[in-house]
Amino acid sequence: MTDTTAKPAAPGLIDYLASFGEVESQPLSRIQGFTAKAMVRSWTTVPHVTHFDRLDVTELEITRKRQNAGRAAKVTPVPYLMKALAGVLAAMPRFNCCYDPDNNAAIVRKYINMGMAIDTPQGLVVGVIKDVDKISIEEISEASKALSEKARTKGLNLQEMSGGTFTVSSLGAMGGDGFTPIINAPEVAILSVSRLTETPTKAADGGIAWRSLLPVGLSYDHRVVNGADAGRFMQALQAEVDKLAQA
Repeated sequence: MTDTTAKPAAPGLIDYLASFGEVESQPLSRIQGFTAKAMVRSWTTVPHVTHFDRLDVTELEITRKRQNAGRAAKVTPVPYLMKALAGVLAAMPRFNCCYDPDNNAAIVRKYINMGMAIDTPQGLVVGVIKDVDKISIEEISEASKALSEKARTKGLNLQEMSGGTFTVSSLGAMGGDGFTPIINAPEVAILSVSRLTETPTKAADGGIAWRSLLPVGLSYDHRVVNGADAGRFMQALQAEVDKLAQA
């Protein structure tokens, strides 16, 4: 017997939106769908906290431009930053670990593999550069360019997207003043990099000095890392940047 009292099914989202005007449904690509699920899983299961800061890269930019003058292939600021991060991760392995919820433990990884977010026509992917602590800045640059090119044309295989211990997400010249990156679990931290700006600061003589400041955001898993750790991380990163500037 038919239940004549049953209420009609609620209209779907498309039907609801279409009641206000013309709409078009555009399915997400396979990569976009995978990334969406991974981001939701990370955001809802990992307690995120983000520490915002600005790195003074004035001297490093002078060094980078001087070194680029003798290079056939120019190196952007990101490989320098990755190399500086490798130094910090070696000294602060808590940021190079992953959280084991089954045993309530932090698993420290003795290798440093840098993930890099890559924007492709099909969606966002993360390529991984292996052993960034053991290779040169030029080699990091070559590896990042090769990964980016392959990701945008042929696509990366699972090996090229696996094994990361820390990720960098850079928007470069498009980056604005800062953004909150979502941790690429099971990693426990990720660094966002925004647009470098020339900023007036107080000089030693009381006048104005223009400094190259790089906005960054460190999102971290609060189960493993706390705010004081993040503050020390940024101090150590500035020290590594200054060290590279003297090369």
